[in-house]
Amino acid sequence: MTQTPETPPSDGELHILAPAPRLSLFTRLRNYFLAGIIVTAPIGLTIYLVFITIEAIDRNVRSLVPLGYEPERFIPSYNLPFGIPGLGLIAAVVLLTLIGFLATNLMGRTLLRLGERIVARMPIVRGVYSALKQIFETVFSQSGNSFRQVALVPWPSTGSWTIAFVTNYVQGGEVSEQLGEDLVTVYVPTTPNPTGGYMTYYRRRDIKILSMTVDQAMKLIISCGVIVPPDVMAASKTAAGGKPDVKPGNGNGDGNFTP
Repeated sequence: MTQTPETPPSDGELHILAPAPRLSLFTRLRNYFLAGIIVTAPIGLTIYLVFITIEAIDRNVRSLVPLGYEPERFIPSYNLPFGIPGLGLIAAVVLLTLIGFLATNLMGRTLLRLGERIVARMPIVRGVYSALKQIFETVFSQSGNSFRQVALVPWPSTGSWTIAFVTNYVQGGEVSEQLGEDLVTVYVPTTPNPTGGYMTYYRRRDIKILSMTVDQAMKLIISCGVIVPPDVMAASKTAAGGKPDVKPGNGNGDGNFTP
């Protein structure tokens, strides 16, 4: 007696799904523990970093305050035996704001130019001061961005690609004259610490401008590729027939430069 093979159910028939396997007590406790870490770790680390930053600023500012002139002594109706965290930070913000106010006045600008002339006569100090001043003016400038666009560059070799930031466009000058064409200055950050990296020159045709913002690219770098921007995830659905909804970031989305 021959047995006929069972025919697979057609698409119109109902499929009875097997119930999910029952998890053991140890597995459930492990999942609860991991969920607790995922919820509390970002909050705890954020609070910890803010706390140690405020504490470091308070410690450095308090060392400049003479004895007997601590901010706690000027609080009325209170004689606190301990320091109030954050007063050093507030004092530093007020002091920097006052210095900035004085530096924008005529007298402040005159004193600043006099100090820069003195520094310019020091052989080694003048180079360090000039470079640091230019960096801070570029980073904290309200009229421009230090990272203009996000790009894909061939790094560390041809065929490999990594996220980089366009910092400048070299038009003319000694570097372009030596290579014979317009170049792009690119900062290639390291993962997961983007504060370290490499400054490189690329030809314009060798890099690809992305539509993601600088913040999205930073999250992608710091997370080692775990946190993918929504535009990149939407683009990956194109192969399945989907249509990604691309929103322009600091790039223009069509691969062109915006100097």
